[in-house]
Amino acid sequence: MEPLLKMSGITKSFPGVRALSDVGFDLHKGELHALVGENGAGKSTLMKILSGLYKADSGELFLKGEKIVSTGLREMIKLGIGVIYQELNLIPYLSVSENIFLGREPKTSIGTIDWSKMRKMTREALAPFKLDISPQQKVKSLGAAHQQIVEIAKALSLKAEILVMDEPTAALTGNEVDRLFEIIKQLKNDGVSIIYISHRLEEVHHLADRITILRDGERVITKNRGEMSNDEMIKYMVGRVLEEQYPQYESVPGDVVLEVKGLTKKGICEDVSFTARAGEIFGFVGLVGAGRTEIMQTVYGYRKMDSGEVLLDGEQVTIRNCQDAVMKGIGLIPEERKQQGLVLGMSVFDNAALSVLDLYSTAGVLHRKKINAEVNTMVDSMNIKTPSVRQLVRNLSGGNQQKVVLAKWFIRHCKVYIFDEPTRGIDVGAKVEIYRLMQNLAKRGAAVIMISSELPEVMNISDRAAVVFEGRIVREFKKGELSEEQVMEYSLGLFDKKGA
Repeated sequence: MEPLLKMSGITKSFPGVRALSDVGFDLHKGELHALVGENGAGKSTLMKILSGLYKADSGELFLKGEKIVSTGLREMIKLGIGVIYQELNLIPYLSVSENIFLGREPKTSIGTIDWSKMRKMTREALAPFKLDISPQQKVKSLGAAHQQIVEIAKALSLKAEILVMDEPTAALTGNEVDRLFEIIKQLKNDGVSIIYISHRLEEVHHLADRITILRDGERVITKNRGEMSNDEMIKYMVGRVLEEQYPQYESVPGDVVLEVKGLTKKGICEDVSFTARAGEIFGFVGLVGAGRTEIMQTVYGYRKMDSGEVLLDGEQVTIRNCQDAVMKGIGLIPEERKQQGLVLGMSVFDNAALSVLDLYSTAGVLHRKKINAEVNTMVDSMNIKTPSVRQLVRNLSGGNQQKVVLAKWFIRHCKVYIFDEPTRGIDVGAKVEIYRLMQNLAKRGAAVIMISSELPEVMNISDRAAVVFEGRIVREFKKGELSEEQVMEYSLGLFDKKGA
């Protein structure tokens, strides 16, 4: 049976990096073909060539047996190819409706935008997700998970014949993921072909008809679902057997470094209290919207608290803004690394050096040799894959971009590190590296706080953890004290509130 889509001999290079080398890929009608590999393996690059965003250096693309010469995004959309990118492609200051139908706005008889019809179409596009999002709401006011759903709704509204999903569940949890899977199954039943990129191997096994694995810009293998175990997939992805998915270490908790008492922010959190000790990893778990990120942003000074106390090393401190937090030894690795953690148009060196300019300057003059030595040492020790520290951060893979965010704070040697979704959208090999980096920080005596939507991650990496529900900590537990099912019950609010 002739494939609906065939890509052959695809090669693409960027300055200092060969992203793809002679890659072949095909897709049949009504099939979900998963594309798997480490960050930097070339998955997203291959799909950007398919979408018309990039032009291949060499290779051919056939659609329904006819050779296609891509001339850009708009032309590929007309050919029935829709893409949900890992990096959200939304305009924050426009409404949900304007984002979903940008360039495709329904018109009245006199040629103006039919706002009423567009709002109705938006509600229809969002209906399958059963979320209370207003079509007129500005995208910037939405959390990461809801922005992801808007992106998915936009792609689905194109009625594409081929739909590319690049890490569509990275910001979703629980019911949102289940609804997306229901939509995917319906799309397949309707004859839509799906290319699915994910680092969550359980999703791949659950959804895929076939699986193709890329490594270092080359196609390694294509097999039907059920022909590869998770361990085999990981081996093909990383080129070796990954001995530990969750590396273990003997933690030795020391004194309390950070103590939060009665933290309250109207509409965000209420009477939140917790401690973080030197030498341990303290997890924060809960569903999207529970308030985990917002609590930490309030501690960090990004949001102004209404009441409560923050103590560092036993002394009360006033944190009015993020700069105060940094100067007092608190580092925050944000969930949205591209928007909040990096300057994409700057180099690896410049990004890594941003947090220590005040430490390596005298009278406004930078000590460039010292900064250069620190950055190069950190890049080597963290195994950041880049041709040079002068490489633009935007040209790195997601996992290596995340490492640059970490390097920026590691150089500063903070007392407290807050990691917000540190492994979101990165592959299993890079995850293990980041777990070890976090553990090394704890070994050096830092207090490490980890916010994560991946429950197995919290259960296996944290020494202690807190469950957040509706802006409150409803349960704190030590490693091994609760099962995943019990933690989920607290996350869903299925507990005796008086006894919590």
